[in-house]
Amino acid sequence: MTAVDAPAPGGVRLSGRAGGSAVTALAWRQVRRGGLVVAAVVAGMSAMVAATYASTVGDALDAAALAALAENPAIRTLFGEPIALGDPGGFTVWRTGTVLAVLLGVWGLLTATRVTRGEEETGRWELLAAGRVPVAGIVARHLAVLAGTLLAVGLVTVGALVAAGTAVPGALLHGACLALVGLHFVAAGTLAAQVFPTRGAATGAAVALLGTGLLARMVGDGVDALGWLRWLSPFGLAALARPYASDRVLPLVALMATTAALAVAAVVAAGHRDVRGGWLAAPSARASRRWLLGSVPGFAARRLARPLLGWAAGVGSYYLLIGLLAVSMTEFLAANPRFADLAAEAGFAGLGSVEGYVAALFALLAIPIAVFVAVRVAATAADETGRRLTLLYAQPVTRVRLLVAEVAVTGVGALLLAVGAGLLTWVGCAVVDAPLALDAALAGAVNVLPVVLLCLGAAVLALGWAPGAVTAVGALPAAGGFLLHVLADSTGAPPWVGRLSPFAHLAPVPDLPPDWPAAAVMLATAAALGLLGAAGYRRRDLRG
Repeated sequence: MTAVDAPAPGGVRLSGRAGGSAVTALAWRQVRRGGLVVAAVVAGMSAMVAATYASTVGDALDAAALAALAENPAIRTLFGEPIALGDPGGFTVWRTGTVLAVLLGVWGLLTATRVTRGEEETGRWELLAAGRVPVAGIVARHLAVLAGTLLAVGLVTVGALVAAGTAVPGALLHGACLALVGLHFVAAGTLAAQVFPTRGAATGAAVALLGTGLLARMVGDGVDALGWLRWLSPFGLAALARPYASDRVLPLVALMATTAALAVAAVVAAGHRDVRGGWLAAPSARASRRWLLGSVPGFAARRLARPLLGWAAGVGSYYLLIGLLAVSMTEFLAANPRFADLAAEAGFAGLGSVEGYVAALFALLAIPIAVFVAVRVAATAADETGRRLTLLYAQPVTRVRLLVAEVAVTGVGALLLAVGAGLLTWVGCAVVDAPLALDAALAGAVNVLPVVLLCLGAAVLALGWAPGAVTAVGALPAAGGFLLHVLADSTGAPPWVGRLSPFAHLAPVPDLPPDWPAAAVMLATAAALGLLGAAGYRRRDLRG
């Protein structure tokens, strides 16, 4: 038998002599665009907050204000322990550190499961595994590329912070913390991809780990007696490093150790399993489960049920906490109006009252629900590529009919997530006797649905014309729109720049009535995007 060179996904040619370097090149081609976008967002946001510190904060944070801020449990729970706020770098870490760490963690785990288990699940690794590079080597090279990408993000962030005038030691420590948190979840996602036989299960396990770590950081910061929980969370370890203050290295060493352990475990696990297999293999035989298989909408609802429960648990837990903190937060901001002014400059106005507080935080609800709907449409694209829809399309079921069912059921799922968040916010407020009516809480949560449906329309558009970018395009109106909204408010950009964001047209319900004309425009735009995407989906060839 003669070995021949063959093209791999992405146009990289593999050969026996250069197989290892070709696998590395393939991994880089799969992550480079996302890495560049993440680097620009993380470095740009960090530099912007540091550079505008003097104009937005200046000398307003006196000793008494800083002491009040540090003692408030609600502030510590939501944003972390306030440290070195009198320094531009310390204020930047407090204001953006957790948000950017979560961004890097989510990107890292989603990318890791996509380029490992996702590629293997669709059969694209069979050619790679048939060469001289074993599965463990393929996994190790993908891990190395992702690690290099995140380290580059950390270095770019360090450069941006130093250029903005912050201290070099603090910038180095903060950049290292961000890179290591991202790498921690890259390693966790890669390990999950070796344990579970499907990309969905691996991603779900890694996301659950991220949510648990974030919750441990929030509880550890908010409850002094449980401060030790921060040592069990990558987010908590990054906070304990205290950049621009004490610059502690020990938490960073602990984070490096746990990350290295996960990475080694992932490579070892990859070397002891079959291609397309996992340590937790699906049972070879089980009783048939035919519930909801009698119709196309029922099939779509069945596919949605389990992911919806997971998303509902995560989103609901967060908004239950928001309700429990309502009294503490509003009382603090009422006593310290300067902090309310700073929050307004960052896009969170009206925090002095309970209704204004929940209205501001309900705006954030659009982001996780938008990601949910984008991921669900992306699952349809993945099922198409993995040939799991082939038999269904062989039946008298048109593509448009299946797409309409998926979109309708996903929309209902988004509605349920919003209602659940509103209900649990009301429950949290009721526990602490915060004055928030149930109808007001539900109205505030449902108010974000026009932005969510705009994201759903964008995801369908990508499914029809760019099926490889469904998640990114679908989440862009919410995630990118919110970032644009915050940057426009913080930097004093021209008014028309801020109006490009859908959040500029989202009324703070229940503090104010809904903006019905703006909602109608967003819904009409969502419908137009969806129709255009359906037309493309109907006309293009199936992928597989």
